[in-house]
Amino acid sequence: MLGANMNSRKPLIAGNWKMFKTCEEAVETARQLVKLVADDTVDVMIAPAFTSLMPVSDVVKGSCVALGAQNLFWEPEGAYTGEISSGMLVSAGCSYVIIGHSERRQYFGETDLTVNKKIKAAIKDNLMPVVCVGESEKERESNHTFSVLDKQVEKGLESLTLNDLETLIIAYEPIWAIGTGKTATSKQAQEVHKYLRLLIKKKFGNNLADSIRILYGGSVKPDNIKELMLMPDVDGALVGGASLKAETFSKIINFQI
Repeated sequence: MLGANMNSRKPLIAGNWKMFKTCEEAVETARQLVKLVADDTVDVMIAPAFTSLMPVSDVVKGSCVALGAQNLFWEPEGAYTGEISSGMLVSAGCSYVIIGHSERRQYFGETDLTVNKKIKAAIKDNLMPVVCVGESEKERESNHTFSVLDKQVEKGLESLTLNDLETLIIAYEPIWAIGTGKTATSKQAQEVHKYLRLLIKKKFGNNLADSIRILYGGSVKPDNIKELMLMPDVDGALVGGASLKAETFSKIINFQI
């Protein structure tokens, strides 16, 4: 039996489509995926671009594939040109939202403070936040991985209560492994996931630490998903490039078969 199934945490395999796919391409990929995936022992989520949310929502409705967004703004409405609110995402059919992805932090000025505000906005509208944390290659090489994660978790979850965090999902994505072809070894992933679970335990207690799902993200592919999922504290994956083709992504989702 695989690692994630040795506990009560249901694995989540999430696909972040980033800035790829027109509406037509997103709809076609979603259609193919729905046909290829029917295993209800694993939760599945795809996060297309904002422009494709509504049409993809129609395709995945009633299937085992859930819809997520790649980002949100923390205000419910207002003069914030180019932004999108949690309420808008819910009305488009979303049940998940990715927050604090390293690309948002690197290119668009996302900080632990804005991550915190966005988590609160998502929770208020019953969106499940997939909160990304992770270190750069320089930080890992200088042995600062754990201090970086400490800060990201502490600041990102500041003033949130145990009840707030019932649906929280953490995604550990070592920045040095995103889109580089490099992947943390299963041992490296387990070490960090275990550390993150202990952080949650210290801050919020055993129950949340035992139930919270911690995903691994960073060049996840069909040929490394099984080994990663054997690790007791790896509860799924946040998949980038390998989620763009339905056939490839379905092989990752169906890792138990």
